[in-house]
Amino acid sequence: MSEWWTYRLADFLLFSPETYYRLFELHNNAVWPAQLVAALAGLAILALTLLQPPWAGRAIAALLAAAWIFVGWSFLIARYADINFVATYFAWAFFAQAALLAASGVGFARIQPSPSDATLAHKIGIGLIAFALLAYPFLGALAGRKWSEVELFGIAPDPTALLTLGVLLTARRTPWELAIIPALWCIVTGATLWVMDDPAAIVMPAAALLTLGLAATKPWHPRAG
Repeated sequence: MSEWWTYRLADFLLFSPETYYRLFELHNNAVWPAQLVAALAGLAILALTLLQPPWAGRAIAALLAAAWIFVGWSFLIARYADINFVATYFAWAFFAQAALLAASGVGFARIQPSPSDATLAHKIGIGLIAFALLAYPFLGALAGRKWSEVELFGIAPDPTALLTLGVLLTARRTPWELAIIPALWCIVTGATLWVMDDPAAIVMPAAALLTLGLAATKPWHPRAG
C-alpha cells in the first residue's frame, strides 16, 4: 500500500480534464438555443448597469437569479453530477444564491448601480461584467480547448459567478450576503482547474479576492438606496 504522502491532489480528482471539458460541449449542444437568450440577458445587465434607470437594480437581480437557477439545474444537476457527486450540493448553493438575489436584490433593491463615474470599484465591476461576457469564453480556446466547449454566462457556472461579482462591485453599497456564494464558487472552481493544470485556474480566485477587497472599501448599510 502506498504511503499517503505520495499522493497528489490530482489523484483524488474524480474525472479527467478531458471528461470535464467534454461536459461543456455536451451541455452546449443540449441547451441550444439558450445561449442566445443568455447572451441577451448578459448584455441587458451591462446596459442596465450603465444606463441606470430607477428599476435597474431589481431587473438585474431578477436576470441574475434566473441565470443561477438555470445553471444550477441544467449544468450542475443534469450534467456535472454525472461525474462528480458533490455537484448536487453545489447546485443547492446556486439555488440559494438565486433565492438571495430574489429576496435581497429584487425585494429590497440592494444592488442599485452607483453613478458611472463614482469609484474605482464601479469601473472594475463594469470591467468584470464585460470580461465575463466577452473575454471569458475565449480563455478555453487560448488554452487549446475546442470552441464547442466554450463557457458562457447563464449557461456555465464560472462566467455566471464572475459576472455576478462584477455587478456587486457596481452597487452603491456592498450587498455582502450576495457575494459569499459567488466568491466561494470562485475558490472551488479555481482549485479544480489548478488540479487539472488549467492555465486559467488563477482567474476566478483572483476575481473573488479583487471583488472582496474593493467591496470592503465601500460603505455598508442594510439598504442600497
